[in-house]
Amino acid sequence: MSDHPYPVHQILLVTLSNIGDAVMTTPVMEALHDKHPGAVMDIIADPRSCELFAHCPYRNRVILRDKQQGWRGSLALVRELPRLRYDLIVDLRTDGLAWLLRGRRRLTRQGARRPEGHAVERHMEVIRRDVGTAGILPTRLWFDGSELEFATRVLADLPGSRWLALGPGARWEPKCWPPGRFRELVLSRREDFDAVVLFGSEADKDRCRSIAENLCLSCLDLAGRTSLLETAAVLSRMRLFTGNDSGLGHIAAAVGIPTLTLFGPGEPQRYRPWNSRGRWLQSPNRDIRALPVSHVADALTELLRATEPQEV
Repeated sequence: MSDHPYPVHQILLVTLSNIGDAVMTTPVMEALHDKHPGAVMDIIADPRSCELFAHCPYRNRVILRDKQQGWRGSLALVRELPRLRYDLIVDLRTDGLAWLLRGRRRLTRQGARRPEGHAVERHMEVIRRDVGTAGILPTRLWFDGSELEFATRVLADLPGSRWLALGPGARWEPKCWPPGRFRELVLSRREDFDAVVLFGSEADKDRCRSIAENLCLSCLDLAGRTSLLETAAVLSRMRLFTGNDSGLGHIAAAVGIPTLTLFGPGEPQRYRPWNSRGRWLQSPNRDIRALPVSHVADALTELLRATEPQEV
């Protein structure tokens, strides 16, 4: 049960920086909105991921903060914020920023239990005293007609509708399954899909190009060509996503498609996409290059069968 002795009209959420981490804070946003449906929410976000919140219907302002600036950035942010006193400040960063701002009540990770388990579960523990013991909602994203129109336009020339989304990049090279393995995977399961769509940033262009060249299926290479929300809109049309441990997998999960995430290093129990239709694989020795194509292909087939659309 919430112990608020007053109505909550203004909420400030201090969210996380990386794209995947920011996506994993959206269940907190949704839970707060469900608890306080009349409140508006200011969001302190990083320039890398702030676009994800652009169309959130209960968002007020997105306030940018670059975590690379450390405490200097925090102090500059305090000076820039208006002298508004928030009814509730929720700080998911645990760096003390909440205590520098004006608020009636603060919820931070310092005052929350830290259960073992997924990052989304740990985020929810921060607000448990406010929202109660209701179940944890899925991650989600919001996009508008322009992003949906973009998705329709770029996918118009692809055959069929059984489209496989691939995310072969990641911010750290040891997280990246070799591009040649992705090609082998497509070859081994080419009967299951009508086309392949490659996603990635500018840094992933060479990797995606090497997969797309002379591929056995129709292929659309979108590396470096989409914004975050355009990426989300296109992913929402895909049959399934397969890729490395990166923000793309979290975006795919947030738009509701099945995901198969490949881990070498990392902690999948904590950082896998929060998705009831998601699966993950990890190389036993944490060397992603040692993850066999056959294991990924088998997991892909199993996921396809488990999430096959039901005929009405």
